[in-house]
Amino acid sequence: MTAFITRKSLPRRALLRGAGAALALPLLDAMTPALPLKAQTIPRRSRLGCIYFPHGATMAQWTPQTTGRDFALPRILEPLAAHREHLNVLSQLGHPLAYGPGGATGNHNRSSASYLSGAWAESGTQPHLGITMDQVAVQSMGQDTPLPSLELMIEQASLNCGEGLNCAYRNTISWQSPTSPLPMQSNPQVVFEQLFGDGATPAQRDSRRALSLSLLDSLNAEIKNLDKRLSGADRARLDGFLTDVREIERRIVQAAARVSDDIEIPDKPSGIPNNVEEHIRLMYDLQVLAWQTDITRVSTFLMANELSNAVYPNSGVRDSFHILSHHSNNEDSKLRFAELNRYHVGLFAGFLDKLKATPDGDDSLLDNAMILYGSGMSDGNSHNHDPLPLLLVGGAAGTLEGNRHLSFADRTPMSNLLLAMLHKLGVDAESFGDSTGALTI
Repeated sequence: MTAFITRKSLPRRALLRGAGAALALPLLDAMTPALPLKAQTIPRRSRLGCIYFPHGATMAQWTPQTTGRDFALPRILEPLAAHREHLNVLSQLGHPLAYGPGGATGNHNRSSASYLSGAWAESGTQPHLGITMDQVAVQSMGQDTPLPSLELMIEQASLNCGEGLNCAYRNTISWQSPTSPLPMQSNPQVVFEQLFGDGATPAQRDSRRALSLSLLDSLNAEIKNLDKRLSGADRARLDGFLTDVREIERRIVQAAARVSDDIEIPDKPSGIPNNVEEHIRLMYDLQVLAWQTDITRVSTFLMANELSNAVYPNSGVRDSFHILSHHSNNEDSKLRFAELNRYHVGLFAGFLDKLKATPDGDDSLLDNAMILYGSGMSDGNSHNHDPLPLLLVGGAAGTLEGNRHLSFADRTPMSNLLLAMLHKLGVDAESFGDSTGALTI
């Protein structure tokens, strides 16, 4: 006898609606239609994440000594040990179009510009580059979500970028067209409200803030009504999701509270943590929530701008980021820069931990994600663009293997990787950027 689920199913785009707020839900069993049990399938949905760090890496401590599956993790990549089954280290790829005339500043600007575009950044007051890989993917996988894509950054946009190059090349890694750079958002509070709303009108938003109501407080009645309709497993899944939402909202409010009302800080809106590590972690957590609720399936994250002189107190390194990358081949400086690289990889590992722990149908978000983590520069001292430090992480909805160090022919265009990634996402593209063919990954 065929068994059926007799309860009424929830729509995949079910929303909790309260006073001026709406919250998308994670994937629940209750969203599975009433079908014969053998016929129940939840289609796997790929997520795409592209993360950029500037100034390159200490490549001797980034690149494994052997290729294949039995490689030892070098020091910089040791924080990723728990994610080996989802990890691909990609070696000998480069971006030839990131090289250009002028000095070091132009080289930095072209590093971030070429990362996802494989295109030449033209000089002049008006920017002209090329569509980036993430936005090509959006055309096929971002049309059914509330937000086609999510663009995040940590630092404020640069306003003076030098050498006749438009600042857009440094301020974003996502381009909708050759002349349409997408702005990136650095304020977690703005991102949270972009994802989940904070009142439909200014009056509603002011009212909620005055009452110190969280998003979830305004949805209490809806949550209780929904809870009655869910199975035990779904209630546990929903409770975990709501706990994550409340914790992120608490951290954002806490960050805003640290800014004194008596001090005018026009360039730093409330909601941006003073602690750069907390800021990075918040942005990673917001990406998890955005993917979990299927608000978007594509995100890009500029972890620091090129030429950033940020200092990371918890890294154990006191030097500023960009200055330390100019190590002058001093071994001690190169080792300290490697420790900074390792620290950043550790923060990335925390993001992967969250994705691995977050269910997505019968899999985890990490199983269904494909995440590019890397830089458009190789050695920050010589400002070269090959070989680039690149990782590809995740299962890409069952299409990507892991636990591999893949080394390609010297100076293979990174665009060949971007093209292969598009193919993994189901995009039927013959070429991309300056590609000469798709890599086998």
